Amino acid sequence: MEVIPAIDLLEGRCVRLEQGDFQRATYYDLDPVDLARRLAGSGIRRLHLVDLDAARGSGDNRSLVERIVTEGGLEVQVAGGVRDRERLEGWFAAGAAGVIMGTAAVRDPDLLETCASAHPGRVLAALDLIAGRPAVQGWSELGGQELEPLLNRWEQAPLAAVVLTSVDRDGTLRGPDVESLRRVKRHTSHWVLYSGGIASVEDIRALDDAGAAGVILGKALLEGRLELEEALAAV
Repeated sequence: MEVIPAIDLLEGRCVRLEQGDFQRATYYDLDPVDLARRLAGSGIRRLHLVDLDAARGSGDNRSLVERIVTEGGLEVQVAGGVRDRERLEGWFAAGAAGVIMGTAAVRDPDLLETCASAHPGRVLAALDLIAGRPAVQGWSELGGQELEPLLNRWEQAPLAAVVLTSVDRDGTLRGPDVESLRRVKRHTSHWVLYSGGIASVEDIRALDDAGAAGVILGKALLEGRLELEEALAAV
């Protein structure tokens, strides 16, 4: 299982949201590019980078994301506002190792399949769950899809992975939603990367036991509740 640190960007700053709520944002006095460089020296390979402004349609952090991609020294999977093929191709051209589609993946699985077929093993689908149902538009609304039929539809696409985020747990440090991970694993053959609520080495081990291919760590790392070395040792 892989450990993948996350950097979320809002208005050019490092931030973590609680349960996907932009009104409950915690800002961190960290330079995002410097943070990426420091993570690169800690033994990890990949970074999960989310442009929250693009995700909610209020602008973007494109120039900053491009700097992290080119200067951070890591393989970067970029998320946030990737709702058409032009945006996806633009991130690959900018050097992203992977690109994550969320709202578009839920609302237009045919587009997801087309994009993934053009870049096999490099496109990821974001599965953001609120009360067990897929959410879209920066976690602001439900996508109108049931979980199992959506996962069955995604089976046709040559994805790198499904990125499962339990929005109800995200930013709370209350522990992961292991049951949702198990539910998703029953309906997909794709690798599943899990995010949301992770606060301890025990949480990481529980996700490993439940079959996660990777864990995405945010708030626990930023606030020093979990050391990266501990997380790496756990897997």
